[in-house]
Amino acid sequence: MASTDFSRTMNEAGPQHGFSRSRAWFASIHVDLVLFLLLLALAGGGLLLLYSASGQSWGMVKRQAIHFGIGFIMLFIAAQVPPRIYQRLAPWAYSAGLLALIGVLVAGVGAKGAQRWLELPGLPRFQPSELVKLALPLTVAWYMAKRPVPPRLFDLAKAMLIIALPTVLILKQPDLGTSILISASGFLVLFFAGIPWWLIFSMIGIVAASAPLMWFFVMREYQKQRVLTFLNPESDPLGSGWNIIQSKTAIGSGGIEGKGFMQGTQSQLEFLPESHTDFIIAVLAEELGLIGVLILLTLYCLIIMRCLYLSNRCETLFGRLLAGSLSVTFFIYVFVNIGMVSGILPVVGVPLPLVSYGGTSVVSLMTAFGILMSMNTHRKNQSP
Repeated sequence: MASTDFSRTMNEAGPQHGFSRSRAWFASIHVDLVLFLLLLALAGGGLLLLYSASGQSWGMVKRQAIHFGIGFIMLFIAAQVPPRIYQRLAPWAYSAGLLALIGVLVAGVGAKGAQRWLELPGLPRFQPSELVKLALPLTVAWYMAKRPVPPRLFDLAKAMLIIALPTVLILKQPDLGTSILISASGFLVLFFAGIPWWLIFSMIGIVAASAPLMWFFVMREYQKQRVLTFLNPESDPLGSGWNIIQSKTAIGSGGIEGKGFMQGTQSQLEFLPESHTDFIIAVLAEELGLIGVLILLTLYCLIIMRCLYLSNRCETLFGRLLAGSLSVTFFIYVFVNIGMVSGILPVVGVPLPLVSYGGTSVVSLMTAFGILMSMNTHRKNQSP
C-alpha cells in the first residue's frame, strides 16, 4: 500500500470521520450534535457546582440529575415534532397556559410570600409561568407569521394584547422578574418581525414615563425595597441588603483562581443566601475564581452563538421568528441573573439557566432547545 493511500485511509477512519457520522446520525433524528454536546457539558458542570453550592447534598444533585434526564428526553421529543404541528398547537398551548395561570391565582400553592405553583392530582408541583415561557413566543410567532412583514400597527396591537394577558397574570402572583422575561420573549418576536425603530423608542419612552405610576400603583413594598437596595445596599446591610452584599463579597474574594472547589467560606458557611438557586454563580466565582466564571461564560456564549446560527438557517418566517426569540431570551436569562448577582441589576429572582437548581425551569429550557432544533432540521414542508 502506498504511503498516500495509507494516509488517506487513516484520515477517513479518524476522529473527524467518526464525528461526521455521529453528526449525520443525530441530524437524522433532528438533533443538532454541536448544541447537544454544549448543553451536555453545561448540565454536567451545573451538577458539579450544585454539589458544592448545596452543601454536598447528594439528594439535591440526584433530583437535579433526574430533572436533566427528563429535560433531555423532552428535547428529543420536541425535536421530532415538525414545525407545522407547533403552528397548529400554538393557540391551544397559549390558552392552556392562561388557564393554568388563572388556576394559580385561584388555587395555587404559595411559598415565601408568592403564589406561583400549581398542584394537580397525579402530577408533581409545577410552575405554570415556566410553561408560558414557551407558549407565549410560540403563539406570537404563529400570529405574526400569518401577517405581512414588517407588521402593521393593527397587527402589532393584537400581538401586544397576546403578550399582555399572561404578563399581567404573572405580575399578580407576584413575580416581577418572570413577567418581564416572558414579555421580553414576546417582544423579541415582534423585533425579529421588523417592528419599526421609531415604535421601539416610543415604547421605551412610554415605559420610562409610566415608571412613577408603576412605583405608586403597581409595585409592592418588597419590590420597591429591592430597587432601593439595588441603589444603596449598605443602607440595610443586615436586612434587605444582606443578599447582594454577601454575593459581591463572595465574587470579590474568589480572585483570579478562586479558593478551591468546596472551599468557599461565604457559601459553605451559609453566609450566601439561595446559594443553590439564584446566587449559584457567586459560589462559582468564590471557589473557582475569574477563570471558572470565564469558562462558564464561554460555554454560554457558544450555546447562544450556535442557537443564533441555527435560527438563521430556518427556512420559514415562523421558524426564524420563534428560534430567534428563544435564542435571545436564553441570553437575557443569563444576563439578568449575572447582573443581579453582581449588583448591576436589581434582584428579581431569576435563576441561572441550566445551572441553578430547579425542575420546571430545566425541563422548559430543554424543550425550548428541542423546538429550536426542530425549526432548523425539518427543512422541508415546514408550513402547515
